[in-house]
Amino acid sequence: MRRRGNIKKIDQKTTLQNNTSQNEKDSPPVPISSNLSDNIQQVKEIFSCSDDFVLLTWQYGPDMEHTAFSIYYDTLIQRKELNYMKESLQDLVTHEVGKGTMIAPEEVMSFFEQNGVSAQSHRLVEDFQQVIEKISSGHLIIFFNQWNKALSYKSSNIEGRQVTEPVVEPTVRGPRESTVENIDKNIGMLRNRLQSPHFKIETFSLNGETNTKIAYGYLDGTVNPDMLAEFKRRIRKWREGEILETSYVEELIEDSTYSPFPQYRYTERPDTAVAAMLDGKIVVLVNGSGAIMICPGLLVEFMQSSEDYYQRTVFASLVRLMRVSAFFIALTLPSIYIAFTTFHPELIPTVLLTTIIDSREGIPFPAFIEALLMTALFELLREAGIRLPRPVGSAVSIVGALIIGDAAITAGIASPMMVIVVALTGIASFSMPQHNFAIALRVLGLLIMVFAAILGIFGLLIALILIWLHLADLRSLGQPYLTPLGPFRPKQWRDVFVRAPLKKMFRPHRHRHMRMRPE
Repeated sequence: MRRRGNIKKIDQKTTLQNNTSQNEKDSPPVPISSNLSDNIQQVKEIFSCSDDFVLLTWQYGPDMEHTAFSIYYDTLIQRKELNYMKESLQDLVTHEVGKGTMIAPEEVMSFFEQNGVSAQSHRLVEDFQQVIEKISSGHLIIFFNQWNKALSYKSSNIEGRQVTEPVVEPTVRGPRESTVENIDKNIGMLRNRLQSPHFKIETFSLNGETNTKIAYGYLDGTVNPDMLAEFKRRIRKWREGEILETSYVEELIEDSTYSPFPQYRYTERPDTAVAAMLDGKIVVLVNGSGAIMICPGLLVEFMQSSEDYYQRTVFASLVRLMRVSAFFIALTLPSIYIAFTTFHPELIPTVLLTTIIDSREGIPFPAFIEALLMTALFELLREAGIRLPRPVGSAVSIVGALIIGDAAITAGIASPMMVIVVALTGIASFSMPQHNFAIALRVLGLLIMVFAAILGIFGLLIALILIWLHLADLRSLGQPYLTPLGPFRPKQWRDVFVRAPLKKMFRPHRHRHMRMRPE
């Protein structure tokens, strides 16, 4: 009983803290005072108990007769620019405002309000909510006496990953630059490739503790206006929250949360993101995340790769057909093996049936349990290879698969044919360009195996029909997931299972850029 009482007290305390935090967010921002002492006191209250927070008081003017102070996070500021910025500001105040004569704070205020600030990445801030946002993003804030505004300078010193080759989406041919965790760099790479005034980028920050910067981009005149309006409506509902990665946005705005199929694509390639916008898509970027989310995502697009457009038409089409075949192999191969060997052996050719019977001689488990064990072992090895350090991860997974697989066959726990089936299924899932789509295939493969173990080939067909009905009902940002298969759009089939020559896929657009996949 005492434990329940303690839990109740903790819940009440948490609720009180949440309500207090919400009231602080809903209250109007505190304006900057013209009294320097009041501003110093307010700043100390806001940024108390932070060892990396720095408050420096200094004088300006010809005879240093006026006072100002600057605040910043020492861990976010480039120190070599700090003194230079302060000296430049003093020179600006002395020579530009006072022209070498005695100046008053009123002249400083009048000069900056009329002429602005001549430094890079500058801004005038008017309340302490803006001060908090600027300080947290690596700005230096300067307060002057008798002025109810402050100057903000960007001087960030946050180390980040440099632009390198894509890790998740490597290609033999094509661009070799990848997005990074800096949202400004990512937007710059998109701007460099899509040099059009119709490329629109809209940014906003969440009202949570992280104050994460989020941006979404689209090509005006190409994107569907209704789809864009629906995206904005959904994103506005979650303006308050803690978003650390692009996948957070996916789960907040997706149509079906419990569907195994992903409804949005991800890419770390700027060229893929630009191609998606040319096709009428919306891209989402989150500061601190190296992945760009593309929405909506359609079923056929999860089996397409950026390299399909950098290879010759015949080769690209053959590779794409191979991926479509791998889709069905990853989804149904173990289930077909279970259904045929358990319920329909008469459908197997005699020679192959004899081989299967000989390989399964002495196996103590039915085909379904055997498939579950080998699939679980394969997934465990795959997960271990991902989590281990890169130099040893691949070696451990390969050696582990060889040794454990051979030992399982020798011990009579698994048959060689089942090892081949599970290995082919895993390799087929790895051929999917989108990792989240491959995970969905592996999960659904287990579900189909259950149906096949109960009803044989009829259970397999029932499971496939249920999946197809789910796909027919699924939407991605309000768009049918099976487009262009259903609704049937024959003109878009030029870039579904095979890729038509580029000269047949391009067509002029009213904004004078070229659009792929004509409707």
